[in-house]
Amino acid sequence: MRQRVVRVALTAALVAVVLLAVPLALAIRSSLYADQRDTLERAALSGAVHVSPDYATGDPVELPAPPPDGRLGLYDPSLRLRAGTGPHTGDTAVRRALAAEVVRSRPGGDLVVAVPVSHAEHVIGVVRASSPAAAVRDRVLIAWSVLAGVCALALTVAVLVARRQARVLAAPLEDLSRHCRAVTAGDLSARAAPSSVAEIDQVARTHNEMLHSLTELLRHERDFTANASHQLRTPLTGLQLTLEAGLARDDDARLRPALEEALATTRRLHRTVEEVLRLSRFHGLPRRPAPDTPVSQLLRETEERWHGLFARDGRRLEAGPLDTGDDVRVLGAPVTEILGVLLENARVHGRGTVRLTARDLGEAVAFDVTDEGAVDGEVSRLFDRGRTGPGEGSGIGLSLARDLAVSLGGRLSLTGRRPAAFTLLVPVRREEPGSGGGG
Repeated sequence: MRQRVVRVALTAALVAVVLLAVPLALAIRSSLYADQRDTLERAALSGAVHVSPDYATGDPVELPAPPPDGRLGLYDPSLRLRAGTGPHTGDTAVRRALAAEVVRSRPGGDLVVAVPVSHAEHVIGVVRASSPAAAVRDRVLIAWSVLAGVCALALTVAVLVARRQARVLAAPLEDLSRHCRAVTAGDLSARAAPSSVAEIDQVARTHNEMLHSLTELLRHERDFTANASHQLRTPLTGLQLTLEAGLARDDDARLRPALEEALATTRRLHRTVEEVLRLSRFHGLPRRPAPDTPVSQLLRETEERWHGLFARDGRRLEAGPLDTGDDVRVLGAPVTEILGVLLENARVHGRGTVRLTARDLGEAVAFDVTDEGAVDGEVSRLFDRGRTGPGEGSGIGLSLARDLAVSLGGRLSLTGRRPAAFTLLVPVRREEPGSGGGG
């Protein structure tokens, strides 16, 4: 912006200088030549006054001093120089002046003014005044040099003023941009400072008011999520303890599988509440927690957890083949939660066999969840919160899964519509040989 302001100001100043300086330079040139001609004409008229009608009979003529660097001479009707200085024979200007007219001309390199001398209504001679045109040209060049210096000074002042004004205009905008980047990085306390430009101050105030409103909204949402999670964790913990106590005391083999499944479901729900609470505290740039679970273990546990649910619906869940090494680790809890959302979505809205695979991409792992169904509707709205219906997501499930993926520094996207396919990309950590922890 600063360079743009300087360029605009410099262009405007340059146009103004050209529009003013060029006509002024021409006017100076014309004025200097006109002044020199007037000087010569005054000298010639003064000389004509000093000419006596008897000069032709030998009466001496005393002409006044010629103009600086010029010549002044008297010519008779036969074009001979009778007094003063000048060409020995009268030129065209002298001939024309013998016709009783004042002549101003520029023959060759001189300025010439010829004034006729009259007596008894007859022209008895001509006074000729001349000066070199080069002298006037030198004065014109000097005046033009001064004018060029003034123009250069004006352009310099214009550039300095433009640069100062550019700083005044750009500084608050740059400050506002820094605060916006700080907000993007997660610093919701950043506020734009006032400046001396009213219009920019209005933008800064609007920005601060918007940021305050967003901060309050986020605070209320996080407080609600934290309160809801806290209120859920207490009864879940109590239910988990009750189920564990029931398993410890119950000897009925028929009830034991149901109690174990209920306990596993309670633990998964407890982890879900913890992930929702962690996500509510997430803001700003994606954070990358340290991966802690091998991909192979995560796939195996996910298949064991979901195999029975798909079997009850008469459908199959296939996990594998595993295209990653045992040393590849991801953050287990949120990735498990995301895969759970995708598998639930496939169970409720998909059809046929569901396949869960993992691909090693070097710095990331791609988890693919596919089924034999189709995804209809607008893909751009697939992850919108509250979007429900066949092939359109599962309420807030896909939206929550996408937010969890972003919080890990990963990405969740639809990679196939028919058959339906979702791909989760998450960063990984590779375990160095010999760095495994001991018990």
